[in-house]
Amino acid sequence: MTLHETNIPRIPMRRGKVRDVYDYGDSLVIVATDRISAFDYILPTAIPDKGRILTQMTQFWLPFLGVPNHLISANVGDFPEEFQPYAKELEGRSMWVRKTNVVPFECVARGYLAGSAWKEYQKSGTVCGIPLPAGLRESEALPEPIFTPATKAESGHDENVSFEVMASRIGTELAEELRDKTLLIYRRAAQYARMRNIIIADTKLEWGQLQDGEVLLIDEVLTPDSSRFWDTRSYTVGQSPPSFDKQFVRDWLENCGWDKNSPPPPLPDDVVEKTAAKYAEALQRLTTD
Repeated sequence: MTLHETNIPRIPMRRGKVRDVYDYGDSLVIVATDRISAFDYILPTAIPDKGRILTQMTQFWLPFLGVPNHLISANVGDFPEEFQPYAKELEGRSMWVRKTNVVPFECVARGYLAGSAWKEYQKSGTVCGIPLPAGLRESEALPEPIFTPATKAESGHDENVSFEVMASRIGTELAEELRDKTLLIYRRAAQYARMRNIIIADTKLEWGQLQDGEVLLIDEVLTPDSSRFWDTRSYTVGQSPPSFDKQFVRDWLENCGWDKNSPPPPLPDDVVEKTAAKYAEALQRLTTD
């Protein structure tokens, strides 16, 4: 079953690009739908089981990482009673979590030179103001992983900022804690994924704080939507490798004649099938012995 959206009555809900987030007082129920976005638009065609794959991958990583996080339960039977009539559509794609004060920065760890980092490096030899050695090529491994925060955008693109900008807004002590935890998680996950023939080129984490100041890892974790996953067997320095995400979708949209300023067209069946298969392969490789 493909799930485009949920509508559970009498509970305040915020609909994001992919997730429907229900506000239950001091907790939230996060539902990952099968919606997919590209170029800042939600597409009219959903990807079957994408939401379940993202949720299952997050549920795999949370105990593996051993970092305090916001998860209360992923078993719908444990959810508040208002959600029980909708258990069938929620099962496997939802999490009941503690509500936190969300840190207003995306915490990005980069181990390879790709995406916006590669574009900046070509211009200035830096990434988010961090000087890097000369002569690096696209998709090349960095000498060591770097932390590059970004502002969180409600719509449009997040904007890369320096660590100093982040520290000036949330305080140096918290910024240093988030930097260190983000890099620790990246290194731990990247080492594990490499054994499964997946390179995690970069990843974006979100953090929140409880009222007592405790920092919790929140939202999705180390999924193809929040990370750049490459296959070690097709990875080549000097070019942008295929990734385990919506690359088929982006490529088709780039070449179908869409102007990126009007509602996007429906996706053809073969693009949907290839994209769904890539998400499923990433989950299978990372979580199956």
